[in-house]
Amino acid sequence: MNSNTQSLMIGLVAGIASALLVLGSGDMSALSILLSACATLPVLIAALGWSNIAGAVAVVVAGVIIGVTISPLGALMIAITTLLPAAWIARLSNLARPADEVGGPQGKLAWYPLSGIMLHLCGLVSISIVALGFTIDYGEDVVREIVENLVAALSQQNPDFQPDEVYTNEMVSLMTRLLPALQAAMWVIILFAGWYFACRIVRLSGRAKRPVDAIAATLRMPRLALLFFGVGLALSIMGGTPGLVGSAISGAFAGGFILAGLALLHDRTAGRPWRFIALWFAYASVFILFPFPLILFLFAGLFATAQTVTLSPPGSNPSNDNNQ
Repeated sequence: MNSNTQSLMIGLVAGIASALLVLGSGDMSALSILLSACATLPVLIAALGWSNIAGAVAVVVAGVIIGVTISPLGALMIAITTLLPAAWIARLSNLARPADEVGGPQGKLAWYPLSGIMLHLCGLVSISIVALGFTIDYGEDVVREIVENLVAALSQQNPDFQPDEVYTNEMVSLMTRLLPALQAAMWVIILFAGWYFACRIVRLSGRAKRPVDAIAATLRMPRLALLFFGVGLALSIMGGTPGLVGSAISGAFAGGFILAGLALLHDRTAGRPWRFIALWFAYASVFILFPFPLILFLFAGLFATAQTVTLSPPGSNPSNDNNQ
């Protein structure tokens, strides 16, 4: 079996697996959200371990199955928000060139920097959240139902909690602005986690081409991300559609900066005897005091921008199937 045929077969299997994971995430339970997030893994593994063709085939197969089973519009939305970003960041991860072409040492390969992958990831999530918003006609009417259900649940738990219409309207207005940012930030973190675990799985299988990234030292956002984050914040101050678009943009890039801040913590505590306690306390505080610790990591990431390149000996073809 030649490499192209193998890539097609792997892509077919990966696409079926992704579609099944999406179809298994029916309601909004924690398990369904986990299954939906895991739908990126087969696409990432196919692209990282075999070729870009395998990743592309997986996206197409999953889209067709979801389109036939659910609806063409649902398949398009899942492709835009989940499958295509996964395939694209896998393609970027496969990019490599001789290091001496970018001023590095001879005899090594320079791989596409992790900071660049993060920039693309945040941009793709921004676009996908905005596209999803336009598709579902996102606005206060959509959010009002969510808020009313939340208020009803809180009222059942605490009969004394009976908010008036003014309070509900203020909550709807606030949540309408915040939800795009929260969803975008969460999705950036989920997609990065998927990429991280897919890299580990591919490496354990012995098919990894990209060398191990020193994530603690190299996961930094590029300076260009500061511009996009600032533009998003400026737009989010405005009302109407521009404000919602800005909320999605700023939220996505905030997710990237938060990850960079967490990586900085790992880097600064490396080799310290109290590292485990520091990391445990940091992550526990995120779950207990959410969202305040994340704001600290956001600022840490904002002040630690960098552009780093992963190097490796040329043990494989520098093109790494990039043209496939």
